[in-house]
Amino acid sequence: MAKATIQYVCSSCGAKAPQMLGRCPVCGEWGTYEEEVLESRPHSSVSIRKTGSSAQRLQDVEATEEMRLDMRNGEFNRVLGGGLVPGSLVLLGGEPGIGKSTLVLQVLMQQGERKTFYASGEESARQLKLRAERLAGNAENLYISSETSLEHILDQVKELEPEIVVIDSIQTIGTEAVDASIGSLTQVRECAARILEFAKTRNIPFIIIGHINKEGSLAGPKVLEHIVDTVLQFEGDQQYMYRILRAQKNRFGSTSEIGIYEMRQNGLREVTNPSELLLSTAREGLSGIAIAAAVEGVRPFLIEVQALVSTAAYGTPQRSSTGFDGRRLNMLLAVLEKRVGFKLLQKDVFLNIAGGLRVQDPAIDLAVLAAVLSSNMDIPLDASTCLCGEVGLAGEIRPVNRIEQRIAEAQKLGFKRIIIPADQKIDTTRSSIQVVPVRKVTDAFRLLIKA
Repeated sequence: MAKATIQYVCSSCGAKAPQMLGRCPVCGEWGTYEEEVLESRPHSSVSIRKTGSSAQRLQDVEATEEMRLDMRNGEFNRVLGGGLVPGSLVLLGGEPGIGKSTLVLQVLMQQGERKTFYASGEESARQLKLRAERLAGNAENLYISSETSLEHILDQVKELEPEIVVIDSIQTIGTEAVDASIGSLTQVRECAARILEFAKTRNIPFIIIGHINKEGSLAGPKVLEHIVDTVLQFEGDQQYMYRILRAQKNRFGSTSEIGIYEMRQNGLREVTNPSELLLSTAREGLSGIAIAAAVEGVRPFLIEVQALVSTAAYGTPQRSSTGFDGRRLNMLLAVLEKRVGFKLLQKDVFLNIAGGLRVQDPAIDLAVLAAVLSSNMDIPLDASTCLCGEVGLAGEIRPVNRIEQRIAEAQKLGFKRIIIPADQKIDTTRSSIQVVPVRKVTDAFRLLIKA
């Protein structure tokens, strides 16, 4: 008889302990230890699978390009690196209600003649039918199942032999091989390992949906992210209509690409030109607004940076930012006070990236400072001018990557002038837009105020 033993595992870093701990000694997180039931078997019963492969020289291995399935969804293909690789395992995570199930169901309904399979442990067949009717796609070759048993799901996959399989979600699926409750660390890890083995053996791509914990990271054991081939993050503010699909891990492509969607009543619409949607047309004559040329992955787009500076009503001034790193905002405000001479100690500063986007590109630093300056002086900036440049602690404007693509995007949208770092090595003779290089923050401010 197998003897059951209990250990405790940190859901944040995977550290193990023989007893329950309040704080993990490895990662320092509180309340992350969960009980895990193990079965100890005699050594004689342990079997090791032999692959029969022999060692070979690396240069003798034939490198062939991975065949990919066109998902018939441009933004989804972009993030995956060109399409879905057969036999791969993709983990899609996101906050509750952000649209994960809507995204994968819509992608499956775009596959046309391909046979696809959607297994849901959260919704009934009737609920899936109602969702599919709202999306108004082609569901002729889409098979669905409301099942929580992994063995039954894999048996249905063997019978149907679909080209793409979706499991929604991994936390609601359980296997009979493990004596643990559904959603526990043991069940999630064992189910993911069995799905991976099945996908590689049958050469069928699987997309599994994962839950998000209160800290915003993927729930379950950390080993789950190591097992899968690709980890996708679907994010966005539910109060806004835009959603961003990012790749946090991708064994078959780049992790710097993003896909942008717009949430509508009939599903998600691909946004091929996000700049036109993120820029408002009513910014003429308004202070505290600056346009930044940002890049996410290899895609350039222009975003609207909004700032509001007001006298602090309380003793401690507020510093608040939406869509921008708050610590970086504090650093830029310190540069503004030290290098430019604007005193903001007794003023509240609020910053917002329009559209509900979260931008991590340091090239929008100059636009952030310009928006703060414009609001503080209550002077509108030139609506036909956009900015890009990283700001250093000495007040210098540092070079940024993909400057040619930023300039081309600003030119395409009808901007007349773009302010860039002076140390950028580019050819501006072929650009119809006026390119103005500057070295310091004070130089950029003189140009903006003079305009």
